[in-house]
Amino acid sequence: MENPVDNRLAELEKRVSALESAALSTPQEHAPPAALRASGGAEAGGVAVEGAVGQVAEAGPDWAGFAGTLAALGSPVRLRLLQEIVQGRNTVSALSEVDGLGTSGQIYHHLRQLTAEGWLHSPSRGTFSVPPPRVVALLAILEALQR
Repeated sequence: MENPVDNRLAELEKRVSALESAALSTPQEHAPPAALRASGGAEAGGVAVEGAVGQVAEAGPDWAGFAGTLAALGSPVRLRLLQEIVQGRNTVSALSEVDGLGTSGQIYHHLRQLTAEGWLHSPSRGTFSVPPPRVVALLAILEALQR
C-alpha cells in the first residue's frame, strides 16, 4: 500500500529539484542585478533598504500618484515637525516650544497637511505620531538623499 505522505514528499522533492536546476541554468546576464542597499546603521536602529534594479521595470503603481505625499515633505517646517514628533514631541504645545516652527496656528496647518498625506496620525485628540511604516519610508528617503 502506498503511503500518501511519502508520495507527497517525493513530489515536493522533484519540484524543488526542478526549481534548483532552472535557477542554476539561468544565464548570468539574465540574472537579477545585485541587491541595492542603503544602510543608515540598521544594526543601531537605523534603516536598511534593499531591492533589485530589475524590479523598477516591473508594472507597479503610477509614480505620479505619490506627488502629494512627497510634496508634503517639501517644507523645511514640515520635515522639522516630523523629526520632532519622531523624537517624542507629540503635542502642539510641545511643538510650539521649538524655535522656527511658527505659531500654534501655523503648526496646525502643517500638521493637517502631513496628516492628510498619511505622514502623521492622531491617536488621540491633540497628540500626533508617525505611523511606523512611514518612519521607515521617511528614513529611507532621507538616507537616499544623503548619498
